[in-house]
Amino acid sequence: MAALAILCDGVAVADGRVAGHDAGATLVRRLQRLFPGADLIGSRAQRADGFDVVPLELVDPRETVVVNMDVLSSPAVWRTLAAGGAEPRIVNFVWWNTSQFTHPVQRASLALSCALFPTFANSLRTATEVREIVFALTVPQLAERARIDWANLGIRLEHVQPREDPAVPVVLYPAIRLSERKQPQLFLDVVERVRKRTPIQVEMRLQESHLISEQAIRLSRKDWAWVGPLTATREDYYYRLARTTAFLATAREESYGLEYVEAMVAGAIGVFPDRPWARAILPDGYPYLYRDADEAEELLVQAVTDPRGCRAELDRVCGGDFVGWLRGRHDDTEFEDRFSSALRRWFPTD
Repeated sequence: MAALAILCDGVAVADGRVAGHDAGATLVRRLQRLFPGADLIGSRAQRADGFDVVPLELVDPRETVVVNMDVLSSPAVWRTLAAGGAEPRIVNFVWWNTSQFTHPVQRASLALSCALFPTFANSLRTATEVREIVFALTVPQLAERARIDWANLGIRLEHVQPREDPAVPVVLYPAIRLSERKQPQLFLDVVERVRKRTPIQVEMRLQESHLISEQAIRLSRKDWAWVGPLTATREDYYYRLARTTAFLATAREESYGLEYVEAMVAGAIGVFPDRPWARAILPDGYPYLYRDADEAEELLVQAVTDPRGCRAELDRVCGGDFVGWLRGRHDDTEFEDRFSSALRRWFPTD
């Protein structure tokens, strides 16, 4: 296959490596593992550990496929690369929730980009949303030619560590931001009510900019809560997950839900809102779905007071092995195989 370059705005390189623990940086590192030596497109040329950072203007479109994670910019990327006369090869990677784009200009730009360039999505749900937007906002001649594929992002199963239940149940805030879409106030209200009924320890690991928010500071003052920065390594991250009893998901929308899958494979019990995005990653009959704060409270109390009983119920729903069910449907090797196959199909080499 041709050489690969990855475009993801905001991803930084420090000490020769892609820095940061947010989803964008994590996915860039995954793509670099899948395609060793893939360049990273950035504002300034530099040599890193095993890859180069290359300004877009210096990318050779005759030799390189550009994986653009900033999908709305693909038409502009095409114009820059096409200036020399070669036909650019660009693939969109939609790894976020399309609902974040609410302005008509943003949604129309997303539709046009995904109609013009082959697009790979991080889940069936996201791919379906992209296709609906393309057909709703572009002319039939473009929409009918759209090339859209998908695979669940999945997780690296080798990172999972042996389970060790804590003496005091640990409840995790399953996000790294306190953005409005995640509804952190609902999380805080529910865990406050649960704490009045039974001992729990709440853990919230946040991006640095969110650590100084009013909500984070207020929670950190409680003796039953820990609020701090993201774990330094993936090993530390999975170590903490293996000692997490439960988590309470409160997001209105998710494109996939990688953090939730990672926590459940590690043995944490997930309490979810009864929404389509949650049902998309869970087995039929999943018992810990809530419709309001009262139901969320009752289910979370059940999860922290009887975690073994909850895990047994999840096994029953899945015919005996809930974690095995998750592993079979959320293994990152499927994502890697399907993404690689899609690139070969869209950009065959001689």
